[in-house]
Amino acid sequence: MALSVRQSSSSVLATESSNKGMIILNRPKALNAINLEMVRKIYKHLKKCEKSKSLVIIKGTGDKAFCAGGDVRALVEAGPTDESKSFFREEYSTNALIGNYKIPYIAIIDGITMGGGVGLSVHGKYRVASDRTLFAMPETAIGLFPDVGGSYFLPRLQGKLGLYLGLTGYRLRGGDVFYSGIATHYCESSKIPDLETALLNCPDADDVPELLQKYHSTPEKPFSLQPVLEQINKNFSADSVEGILENLQNDGSEWAKKTLETLSKMSPTSMKVTFRQLELGSQLSLAQCLIMEYRLAVHHLERSDFKEGVRALLIDKDQKPQWQPTKLADVTEEHVQWFFRKLPDTEELKL
Repeated sequence: MALSVRQSSSSVLATESSNKGMIILNRPKALNAINLEMVRKIYKHLKKCEKSKSLVIIKGTGDKAFCAGGDVRALVEAGPTDESKSFFREEYSTNALIGNYKIPYIAIIDGITMGGGVGLSVHGKYRVASDRTLFAMPETAIGLFPDVGGSYFLPRLQGKLGLYLGLTGYRLRGGDVFYSGIATHYCESSKIPDLETALLNCPDADDVPELLQKYHSTPEKPFSLQPVLEQINKNFSADSVEGILENLQNDGSEWAKKTLETLSKMSPTSMKVTFRQLELGSQLSLAQCLIMEYRLAVHHLERSDFKEGVRALLIDKDQKPQWQPTKLADVTEEHVQWFFRKLPDTEELKL
């Protein structure tokens, strides 16, 4: 089936056939990381396709990444400007649109899928992982929080898996993405072009589930976290971050020691904000979660560990962030609450 492709040098290729839509993230050198211009193009094309197409496929260019996240370096360098706020506002509005999309939405997450890339996939009805998929929500390592609807989808994963992934930034690879519930299907990367062709040629959107099932295969390796799922559930069931650390210390296993070491590198503020965010998100709708996250994002642009985390991990790359406060015990309840404060009515996210 012929697809018309517009603006081949564009960072987002909006392609379409008579009744199918496709969005291709096209910044392979930046691992298809998204910026405000890209978010606007994606949103506009999704709105158009919802009215005129039978299904939409979203994928990334190249064989390395679906989308490695938002362009956080640019956000941090800009600071709390209208443009930075617009990025979060419009990105979260796009996440909400995907979560309530009226026609089948199929995200081919073949490659690195982190942060903003998770937001463009996980809320859609169908998410196809491959042997090349690498999933993570690594925000606590850069002084942020698992956004793009993380407060909605993470607490809804099995047991305490979501809290574990949100606090540690643990990377799920290949079949793990399917076993964890992040992906709905698993397809070998060599068969993905055939799957795309089949989807673009399918006569009826009602055939999509059957087609996806046809190309789905059982991952070769079992779920890598299976042996520690019970420990995750037990240790991460504490009612505070301090409680989790205490549980891990008492656990004393090799896995618990490694987990403690990972958590010791994260922003103490981010960990407490994330814990509260997922606790609240478990009781909220996706739209309510995104409204809450927008408040968090605006406050993180104003005053947080975000700038320092991006400096240490992405700009200077010294891997030595100077978190403020440096200790979990010094992150007060008042400090955590500050991030969740409502914005003035005119500035709240409207969905």
